[in-house]
Amino acid sequence: MKKSVFFGALAATTVLAGSAFAGTLDDVKARGELICGANVGLTGFGAPDATGAYVGFDVDLCKAIAAAVLGDASKVKYVPTTGETRFTALASGEVDVLIRNSTWTFSRDTDLKFDFVAVNYYDGQGFMVKKELGVSSAKELDGATVCIQTGTTTELNLADFFKSNNISYTPVTVGDDSEALRQYDAGACDAYTTDASGLAASRASLANPADHIILPEIISKEPLGPVVRHGDNNWGDIVRWTYYALLEAEEKGITKANIDTVGTSTTDPEVKRLLGLEGDMGAMMGLDKEWAKRAIAASGNYGEIFETNIGTSTPIGLARGLNALWTQGGLQYAPPFR
Repeated sequence: MKKSVFFGALAATTVLAGSAFAGTLDDVKARGELICGANVGLTGFGAPDATGAYVGFDVDLCKAIAAAVLGDASKVKYVPTTGETRFTALASGEVDVLIRNSTWTFSRDTDLKFDFVAVNYYDGQGFMVKKELGVSSAKELDGATVCIQTGTTTELNLADFFKSNNISYTPVTVGDDSEALRQYDAGACDAYTTDASGLAASRASLANPADHIILPEIISKEPLGPVVRHGDNNWGDIVRWTYYALLEAEEKGITKANIDTVGTSTTDPEVKRLLGLEGDMGAMMGLDKEWAKRAIAASGNYGEIFETNIGTSTPIGLARGLNALWTQGGLQYAPPFR
């Protein structure tokens, strides 16, 4: 009797799980296009290139999801969003997923009813100033004017930092990174504060990057990652595990160039599961067997995407730091594919 009840419950659970595939996944498939909430323009992370096509670290995750779900990394529509408009765009259904340097916080996760499915960049808030200001520490910014984006975690962090150090400042509020950089470069503020990665990206786009310094203080934790709406757990799983597939590929030495060769020669059971050569993990999310293979092939593994867009060989010049794999002293870590 107990056995039959167990299997009856299991069958009911399977039916419910199958119905859970409905929602965003079905919408994306029916539309034939992923709508990705993007940045207005943050060099290296998400910004239009000279042809108007979106490129960057966050953009490549959008492409990976499109490849996993639709079989084509180009089937993405990018909707530019600001710090103030991004969450409204996601909540209203204007975008399927938000991938644009957004910080995972308690209130955003609970009060705004969103799910941050992973951390694709571990960051922290910093300050940039012009060398001519003669400042070597953020604690020397007493009385400074500071450019800051509205609708971001940086506003409260900034207030807390100055209050705890018993110094004052005057905020110069801006709508997005592009406006912040224009105001800062024009001298409307003494300092610009945002995520340290954003400061590096902004500095790289200035006429004379060497004339600007990023101060040593990191005043907050800013775990950045892709965001989906509460209530569509299957879609959250797809975004989450697509990202983890990129991480796992780096750890296993799978690149955009060698993915087919690895597939024909590997004896690693986890690699076989990842590439759809054994088992059928895709079916658990309403996808086919090669979803992860296509995601990796779109722009490469996590390390490739990092180095291509924001790494030390780019003008932005970011070291991996906390975003190195766990095997290399960092925090990036994919749960097991089993």
